[in-house]
Amino acid sequence: MKTNIIWKIKTFDEFTVPELYNVLKARIDVFVVEQNCPYPDLDDYDQKAVHIWAEENGYVLANCRIFDRGIKYPEASIGRVLTTEKARGKRLGKQLIQYALDTIEARFHTDEVRISAQDYLLKFYGEFGFEDTGKKYLEDDIPHTEMLYRKNNKSFSY
Repeated sequence: MKTNIIWKIKTFDEFTVPELYNVLKARIDVFVVEQNCPYPDLDDYDQKAVHIWAEENGYVLANCRIFDRGIKYPEASIGRVLTTEKARGKRLGKQLIQYALDTIEARFHTDEVRISAQDYLLKFYGEFGFEDTGKKYLEDDIPHTEMLYRKNNKSFSY
């Protein structure tokens, strides 16, 4: 089966209007509708992020945004990570995180990355070398844990 998946990496100012619409739609579909979590998705951080996503025929399949050091945390960070319902089970989430880590290292020249992970994904992120910092909290009634990655801790083999 031939796939037409295209990976894109863009800053906010590089987005076309249709790309921005499709990324925001995917985030709302997953975080607000699917996870039943009304929250202010437009948080004024999109303009400071580098956005990474996979799309097929204009539909976003996986998406995240990455930040340089000092924007969300002292370390670089990854956030708004998602795989849309129709794309789950295709390993796009793993590709997305690897692209995010590689892009952070190439663009921001650091290998320290902090994330806020939903607890059900701790094992997933652990496969990349993210470690539980012990900081746990509820965000929008969903249990989260802060995790930290350093390249030398990486144990995941792609």
